Amino acid sequence: MADLTDEEKAAVYELHLLTIKPQVYVCNIDEDTIDSGTNNYVETVKKFAAEQKSEVIVICGKFESDLSDITDENDRKEFMDSVGLKESGLTVLARTVYHLMGLRTFFTGGTDECRAWTIHAGDKAPQAAGVIHTDFEKGFIKAEAYTVDDLREYKSEAAIKAAGKYRQEGKEYVVQDGDVLFFKFNV
Repeated sequence: MADLTDEEKAAVYELHLLTIKPQVYVCNIDEDTIDSGTNNYVETVKKFAAEQKSEVIVICGKFESDLSDITDENDRKEFMDSVGLKESGLTVLARTVYHLMGLRTFFTGGTDECRAWTIHAGDKAPQAAGVIHTDFEKGFIKAEAYTVDDLREYKSEAAIKAAGKYRQEGKEYVVQDGDVLFFKFNV
């Protein structure tokens, strides 16, 4: 990625130059290399990528193909455990690219529906509300918030509130990846 000042980036933004885009290198390894996750070729790519300030993801295409054929979750977990993987390489690749693109996810939920929404890194609560509906942004009052990690730990909104993790955020709040938000608005 080209080293430019913020002013230079703004001047050439409309050109959409590839040299300004973040890069990720994907190394495809064989099944014998999954345990170590590296080999001489991977190390060469990592060194080059570090010089370019780029990311490197290592996957085994054959393993990913075999994994995609397994539909039972327990069998998938067992297959990944057999080679020491916690998650698939394609999952890691998708998450890395999503973040490199400057995208983040917040959630909304209720008794009838739970949804994930995509925003840009640095978006504030009113902008996030606007992703759902423009009226939410126009009439934004506040956002009630907690995190997905809190929900995993405490299991319910009531338990999150009892633990003091439920909070109210205003117009200047920068929405974080994994926030669960309930917007208050008045139009």
